[in-house]
Amino acid sequence: MTETPKPAEGRKQQATARKHTALPKAQTLIEALPWLTRHHGKTVVIKFGGNAMIDEELKAAFAQDVVFLHHAGLKPVVVHGGGPQISKALDRHGIVSEFKAGLRVTTEDAMDVVRMVLAGQVQRELVGLLNQHGPLAVGLTGEDAHTITATKHQPRIEGELVDIGRVGEITEIDTGAIEALLADGRIPVVSSIARSQDDHHVYNVNADTAAAALAAALDAETLMVLTDVEGLYEDWPNSDEVISRLTASELEKLLPDLASGMVPKMEGCLHAVRNGVHTARVIDGRVQHSILLEIFTDEGIGTMVVPDGEKGETA
Repeated sequence: MTETPKPAEGRKQQATARKHTALPKAQTLIEALPWLTRHHGKTVVIKFGGNAMIDEELKAAFAQDVVFLHHAGLKPVVVHGGGPQISKALDRHGIVSEFKAGLRVTTEDAMDVVRMVLAGQVQRELVGLLNQHGPLAVGLTGEDAHTITATKHQPRIEGELVDIGRVGEITEIDTGAIEALLADGRIPVVSSIARSQDDHHVYNVNADTAAAALAAALDAETLMVLTDVEGLYEDWPNSDEVISRLTASELEKLLPDLASGMVPKMEGCLHAVRNGVHTARVIDGRVQHSILLEIFTDEGIGTMVVPDGEKGETA
């Protein structure tokens, strides 16, 4: 016959059970300790994009991750584009979306819509989500305080330079406004629009490229690029094996064979690590809390690019 535990023994058993239930959480926190120690006080630039921009639960989880990093002692800077929202708005204005060399053809009329969507819609929503956790986020565009300056970009297609309108190539970064916000304990949210070096208008710049340029100029510890794939595949489409870590030189060799959508992301990662950023990561934005999973667990979930000579070191 089984004896009924005395009240004190029952409480002791419950406490033991609670302790065991909490152990995995403690283990995860311990895994994060080296990363937190290394990154405390450091700047982390995060490119927000992909499905995470249009799924309400993913957006909320992204905001929680960024605020968590802030409270953990890091200095997150968010850079965003707005591809799906821009395409939808252009449709409403009767402007056909067209892409050349992987970039959106941006006429003068389209540029007005791009500017309105990025600065007036996507950025506002993102700032609002972050500020649900406190008065932290401040939005700005690359044109504000001359943060991003660009000149006209003309890609070469089949040997010919092609005019794709108001698409900019970044020529200069001024980090003053962003650094002032970080020093004030804020989270800057930057729209990928640049002031024009050529005239008094603005340019549409690729958000992956803008994030990489800002990360390098801010001497960031890490660049994170959210996308809609698991990472960089080793032999796509023959295998879905994801490369967890590679050096800048190894990435450079793979660039010519990458799918067009991955090229600006991986070129951005390469630019970042070759200009002082310690690591650059491409992570799956379709996974809730992908930022925390990538950096706070030993396994990680994406692809990390490191400078040459650091492949075997802990990042």
